[in-house]
Amino acid sequence: MAPSSLPPDRFEARRYRTVDGLPLYYRAYGDPLAAGPAVLCLSGVTRNSKDFHDLACHLAAPGRRVICPDYRGRGLSAYDPDWRKYRPETYLEDLLQLLTLEGIDRFVSIGTSMGGLLTMGLAVARPAALVAAVLNDIGPEIESGGVSRIIDYIGQDHPQANWAAAVAHLKATYPDLGLPDEEAWRNLAHSTFREADDGLHVDWDVALARPLRDGGPLPDLWPLFRALDRRPVLVVRGGRSDVLSDGSLAKMIAAKPDLIHVTLPGVGHAPMLDEPAALEAIDALFARLDHR
Repeated sequence: MAPSSLPPDRFEARRYRTVDGLPLYYRAYGDPLAAGPAVLCLSGVTRNSKDFHDLACHLAAPGRRVICPDYRGRGLSAYDPDWRKYRPETYLEDLLQLLTLEGIDRFVSIGTSMGGLLTMGLAVARPAALVAAVLNDIGPEIESGGVSRIIDYIGQDHPQANWAAAVAHLKATYPDLGLPDEEAWRNLAHSTFREADDGLHVDWDVALARPLRDGGPLPDLWPLFRALDRRPVLVVRGGRSDVLSDGSLAKMIAAKPDLIHVTLPGVGHAPMLDEPAALEAIDALFARLDHR
């Protein structure tokens, strides 16, 4: 029996096993038989598929197919017993396996922070398959202060007594995030923490910070960014970002003059992509693709 499309506000929870035996989780939205390119939503370094629920529903509404994975060590995917595998090269291999499993030969990648770096990696690994890209608050030059802040935070648990405490913790930790209301902060809390018998704990393996601490300086990422050439690329930047500076964005525009870009005033790292200006830019990108 052919698979049927889901309502745009629903998803199917799926799992697959990697070549090294780890069971990983992902969400599948929309029409699995859609004729156009699929959409692959890639989260930040500690984040998971929950971050993209609203955007995935929005993109699936016209009948698109949307895939949102949890990387190993995050969300509902298994934690890796070998922390040395928490590396972009491993995540990229997992994603390539997922694309093959799902039979996806054309896709648009939307990547937040580390997900944007993986998007650039996919431009090298699957150049004929990547149709377009959205880089959310990331580029080939990353501010060292932002990286240090992220590594310091993700390498430890931040237990909370209840959801109200989790919201208060996130507000104190990310004062520049720019979320619009209490509901948005509660949603962020529920995608950041998981429930346990003794309260709430971060929803990632804190060991994933170890390779980041021990990995040395970042390699030159400009060749990866240049691999995006000849395809539409949208960059969304938070105006208060400490990861993607205005100067770095200017260099990206100089290297790729057709780069589409939008900066969100008052928003830190990383935008949630439900901001009106971000959604408008994403919709315009897909409208352009639909009329090619």
